[in-house]
Amino acid sequence: MEFKEGLTFDDVLLVPKYSDITSRSQTDLSTKLSRNISINIPFVSANMDTVTESLMAMAMARAGGIGIIHRFLPIQEQADEVLKVKRSGSVMIENPYSISPDKSIQDALDYAENKDISGLLVVDSNTKLIGIITERDLLFANRNDHIQDVMTKDVVTAKPGVTLDEAKEILHKHRIEKLPIVDDSGIIKGLITSKDITNNADYPNASKDKKGRPLVGAAVGVKGDFLERSESLLEAGADVLVVDIAHGHSENALSTVRNIKKAFPDCELIAGNVATAQGTEDLIKAGVDAVKVGVGSGSICITRVITGSGVPQLTAVIDCAKIGKDHDIPIISDGGTRTSGDATKGLAAGASSVMIGSMLGGTDESPGTVLTKNGKRFKVYRGMASLAASIGRKSKLTGSISLDDDLNDYVAEGVEAMVPYKGTVTDILKQLTGGVRSGLSYCGARTILQMQNNAEFIKMSRAGFAESQPHDVSLMKIIF
Repeated sequence: MEFKEGLTFDDVLLVPKYSDITSRSQTDLSTKLSRNISINIPFVSANMDTVTESLMAMAMARAGGIGIIHRFLPIQEQADEVLKVKRSGSVMIENPYSISPDKSIQDALDYAENKDISGLLVVDSNTKLIGIITERDLLFANRNDHIQDVMTKDVVTAKPGVTLDEAKEILHKHRIEKLPIVDDSGIIKGLITSKDITNNADYPNASKDKKGRPLVGAAVGVKGDFLERSESLLEAGADVLVVDIAHGHSENALSTVRNIKKAFPDCELIAGNVATAQGTEDLIKAGVDAVKVGVGSGSICITRVITGSGVPQLTAVIDCAKIGKDHDIPIISDGGTRTSGDATKGLAAGASSVMIGSMLGGTDESPGTVLTKNGKRFKVYRGMASLAASIGRKSKLTGSISLDDDLNDYVAEGVEAMVPYKGTVTDILKQLTGGVRSGLSYCGARTILQMQNNAEFIKMSRAGFAESQPHDVSLMKIIF
C-alpha cells in the first residue's frame, strides 16, 4: 500500500519573496466567495449555532466578509435572521414593517421587539400610510391603549426616487430618524433611516448586494425540509445557500445539490465538506458554485478520532484547489485556522476564502450567554456534530428528550467547550485582515491571486516549528 504524505499549516512556511510593497494598505483582499459573489475580505463566519446568527452576519458584512446563518432553527426563525441582516444596512428598506392602528400598544411593543426594530409605520386597510409610532411615542403610553391614540399622524415623507443627499437633508431639517417613501396614492414604497445612512458612511468596505444591502448566507441540511427551507431563505434575501453536511462527498450531499439547483436554478450554492480532488470534482458536476474544504480539521471536531478519516488541511486545500481552478469554482478552506498566518497559508494554497469558527466564538456577536468561572468570562462553543448539539436538535424536533433514549444512538464527532470571552469581533477581524495583508507583502503580492501564483512553501521540522514560536524568553501580559 502506498502512503501519501499529508501536511497541515503548522508543517510549512511561506518562503519570503522580494517585495516592492511599502505599506500593507497597498494590498487588496477582495476575492470570490462563489462563482458570482465577491467579498472584500476573505473571511466567512462558520454556520454554527455558537458562531453565526444575525449579529455576527451583520458584523462580518460590515467588515467586508460574509456570515452564514446556521440551520439549527425553525425555518421562519432562520429566515427572520436573514431578514434582520438585510434590513440592517440597506440604504432604503423596501418592505418596512407596519402595523394597523387598531392594535394595542402592547402589540406594537411585542412586534418591535420580535423584529428588533425601534419603530413601526401605521397603515390602514388599504396599506396607505396614516402614521408612525416610535420609541418616543411608546415610552409612557398605556399598554392597553390603541396605536391610533398615540401615533404621530403628521408624518414627513418623500417620493420614490429621492436621492440619498435629499433624504439626508429632509431628515436633518425635520430632526427625524425615519423617512417613509410613499407614492402619490399614499402607498408605502420604502423607508430610509438615519441609522442606515450612517452605516453606509461608517462601513465603506462593507460587502453588499446589488441593492446596497449587506451580503448574508444561510445553511440548509440534506434531509427533510431542505427545499422548503431553501425557498424561505431565498425569499428572505439570502445571497447564497450552504449545503451543510460533515461528509460532503456522499450521495446525500450530491442529490441535495442537484435538487436545490433544479428547484432554484439561479440560486448561488456552496456545498461541502470534502477533502479530496474527486469530492470537489463531483460537487462541481452536481452544480455547486463553490466548494467547502475540510474534514476533521476544526478545533472542536473529532471526526478523525472517531472515524479515522480525514486529510490534513493544507494538503486538502491544495488538492481541491487544483480542481476548482480548472472549473473556475472557488474553494473555501474550512477548519484548522488558528492565526492570520494559517489563513494566509490557506489562501496561498489556493483557497479563495477562509471559514472561521473558534476564532469568532466567544465574541459579543456570537450567540450565547457570557458565563463566569473563577472570575473569568467565557462563552460556550461546540461542534455541530457534538452530543449536546445532536440532542438539542432532536429536542427541537420532538419537543423533548426522554430518559429512555439510548445515548448510544448518538455518535458524536464534535465536542463542547468554553472559550474565553473576547469582546467585539471587529477587533479580531482587524487583526486577521492586517496579518493577511502583511502575509501578502512578504510574498511580494498585492492581491490574493498574485500570492497564489507566486507562493512557495517550505516544509519545516519540529525544531523549525518551535523556532517559529516565542522562545527563550518569559512572556509578559500587558493589561491596559
